[in-house]
Formats: sequence, structure tokens, C-alpha cells
Amino acid sequence: MTRLALIRHGHTAWNRAGRIQGRTDIPLDEDARNQLAALKLPAPWDTAALVSSPLSRAVETAELVSGKTPVTHPELIEMDWGKWEGCKGIELLADPSSGYRHIEDWGWDYRPPGGESPAELRHRLHGWATGLVTDTVAVCHIGIMRVLLAQASGWNFSGPAPFQIKRNRLYILTIASDGWQMDPTPVRLVERST
Repeated sequence: MTRLALIRHGHTAWNRAGRIQGRTDIPLDEDARNQLAALKLPAPWDTAALVSSPLSRAVETAELVSGKTPVTHPELIEMDWGKWEGCKGIELLADPSSGYRHIEDWGWDYRPPGGESPAELRHRLHGWATGLVTDTVAVCHIGIMRVLLAQASGWNFSGPAPFQIKRNRLYILTIASDGWQMDPTPVRLVERST
């Protein structure tokens, strides 16, 4: 049995503009850097193994909240959003010809044009997650978190998710050979002493 704590990277200019980032390597914005520099991982997660997506927004978030350089894993890179990367979701929704729809209406096999489906992402992540041998903090992306939390909660990308992903919180999964479980309450990052 291994525990995996997931944390979403801090805000970027594209997040604030409502743009789909996907694998585009957009850095943290200055407000996010300042906010994250005032926070740290709570015990016992401050001594767990630290990994991240290779994208700079995840690496820098990991460094800011831990004071350490994470080991990057290509499996943790954000979902490939294909032609929709850089677009605004609200504009895609307004255009019926785009094929874009809310995540609650996807199912596992829905795929952005030229992109990756949640099922493909789950396949990419499953071997990585089940291969963990120690408690681990992973700084990653909302798409990665949705798939791992869906796996642990039984959500199938149909209807409202049984979780809400917020920043500056750890979402903790227990990964065991007989199944995955999700802790119901996320753990907040803590403020650094001044």
C-alpha cells in the first residue's frame, strides 16, 4: 500500500485568462510565485518523495512549496488537448461546430481533436502510480488529477465529479493491489513561519 498526494500547480496567465494550457509550457505568474512562496507542505508530506510533471509551472510549484527540486516524470505531463490548446473553453462552448463539451459529459473515451482521451491518460498513469514504492507528493495538472481521482472514486466522466479540485491542497490517494481509495477531505498547505 502506497499513499500518493496530488497537488495542482499554481496559477499562470493562461489559467487566469481561461485558456486551455495542456502541454504548452506556460510559467507561473508572479502572484502565484508570491503566494506559493508563503506556503509549505504539511507533515508528514514534507518528507515524502517529491515528483512533478516536467512542465515548468509544476516544477516551480514543487520547488516553492518544498524547498527541494522534484524528480520529473513524463507520465505526469498534462493531458494533450490537441487543437484546443491555447483556446478559451467558453469560446469553444459557444461554437457548436467545435465539438467541445463540459468534462461532466465526456465519458472515458472523449478526445479533443488531435489530443488525448481520459482513458488514454489513465493508461499512461496507471503503471506509473502502481509502481510507486514510497509515499509520494506529485505536483501536476488538473487533467492528471481528474483521471487519478476518477480512478480512486469510481467517477466515469459522466455527471458531476464527486470531488472539486482546488489549488494549494493535497488530494490523497491510497494505492493498493486490491484497489484505490481517495481520502474525502483534501489537506491544505500550511503557512510558512516568518
